[in-house]
Amino acid sequence: MNTQSSIKKRFIVAITGASGTIYGITLLKLLRQRPDIETHLVISEAGSLNLAHEMGMSTDQADGLADHVYNVHDIGAPIASGSFTCEGMVIAPCSMRTLAAVAHGFCDNLITRSADVTLKERRKLVLLTREAPLNLVHIRNMASVTEMGGIIYPPVPAFYNHPQSIDDMVGQTLRRVLQLFNITDDSLSVWNGITG
Repeated sequence: MNTQSSIKKRFIVAITGASGTIYGITLLKLLRQRPDIETHLVISEAGSLNLAHEMGMSTDQADGLADHVYNVHDIGAPIASGSFTCEGMVIAPCSMRTLAAVAHGFCDNLITRSADVTLKERRKLVLLTREAPLNLVHIRNMASVTEMGGIIYPPVPAFYNHPQSIDDMVGQTLRRVLQLFNITDDSLSVWNGITG
């Protein structure tokens, strides 16, 4: 019989069609290093196109980084139900189309349905929104998701930690995202103020 301490924490990761698929892939790699976490992945069709274009990676290769994988059209998947307990969900990157669907409760695929379930069950939902400049509709949709309890986290790089590469910037951003779920490691650069 499993004790509570031996049960893995379940975590939903979605990759949509915005530029920045490196965030979703790196997030999966970071979570894979944690034996206490079980990942559940959904990739949109546009997300698959961007994976190939930006990273030269197939959907099958991305799927191999997750513990469980679902088709974006599989509305009957376990993660579509509130009875599927998990720590929360991260959409990385999150397109403006997906943001709009979440903001308006438009559950037309497994990503938007899972996000809706995450919100209604009062679990953490983090959207790494990727777009610039923002128009008023984008801003209003972000406000709506925030009012519903979601967290809008544009992947804006930090420079106080003196990043030496794109991987450094992406990794620091995602470690900050994971910190929102109380998941930390020694690689996170923490601001300690300026000494002089």
